[in-house]
Amino acid sequence: MMNPNFKSGFVALIGRPNVGKSTLMNRLIGQKIAITSSKPQTTRNRIQTVYTGEEGQIIFIDTPGIHKAKNKLGEYMVNVAENTLRDVDVILWLVEASDFIGAGERHIAEVLGKVTTPVILVINKIDKVKKEEILTFIDAYKDIHEFAAIVPLSALKGENTESLVPEIMKYLSEGPMYYDEDTITDQPERQITAEIIREKALRNLDDEIPHGIAVAIDIMKERKGRNIIDIDATIICERNSHKGIIIGKQGVMLKKIGTEARKDIEAMLGIKVNLKLWVKVKKDWRDSDFLLNNFGYNKSDNC
Repeated sequence: MMNPNFKSGFVALIGRPNVGKSTLMNRLIGQKIAITSSKPQTTRNRIQTVYTGEEGQIIFIDTPGIHKAKNKLGEYMVNVAENTLRDVDVILWLVEASDFIGAGERHIAEVLGKVTTPVILVINKIDKVKKEEILTFIDAYKDIHEFAAIVPLSALKGENTESLVPEIMKYLSEGPMYYDEDTITDQPERQITAEIIREKALRNLDDEIPHGIAVAIDIMKERKGRNIIDIDATIICERNSHKGIIIGKQGVMLKKIGTEARKDIEAMLGIKVNLKLWVKVKKDWRDSDFLLNNFGYNKSDNC
């Protein structure tokens, strides 16, 4: 029997790129959905995941990092992040454990000043600092916005993450269960598959390449009468020189990306996967509306 005081609502995770939003969401949900990498701009689409407990259901929306846009892909990412803030019940703003408030954080504070949604400040990566420093960081941030709460934690280590859900629940209203209790994401399997492949490329390639790659799933089909899925995917890059690096000497790099991606895709789908990867060059795809739409970055997401 469902709790008569069951709460539900939508929560946006925002913050500068690479602050740990995807790691936190994966930690709270207990399963890997959002891709993680040490490189910024890892999350390009709104990724919606679902936490269901006895007390209620939280639908987390992990937005791309808010930053100053440099091209159409950047503009798309920023618009998605900023427009999400209007549609949610609570905002989680993630910052790193530091008393230095840079231009990026001040820009986000400016954006938050335009909304009336309750904001919970999450000071992440406390595993990297001394315990006695945490109060200094709280003190540094408390005056730049009127926060509903401030929660220091480590998403990577799971330190103090259990206190976050009850804090969020305080600001949610009684409401329905939007998703079945066993649902953890609304993302189509094809999209998650593409994101897993992109994650493996991000982790294995040089710094200058990953921002210029996208992944398109060409074929994703289960073989008749066989417990196996055939997946053909194309990694799109911007330069011929990048194509060579992605493929690697005698195809070693592409094989490594494919092997790592296949393991994660099999774990997600619970079925054997035959993955084939290709690499194509499409110059300046990040400034092409047609190609952005083709790779899943749809402008209608901004509305």
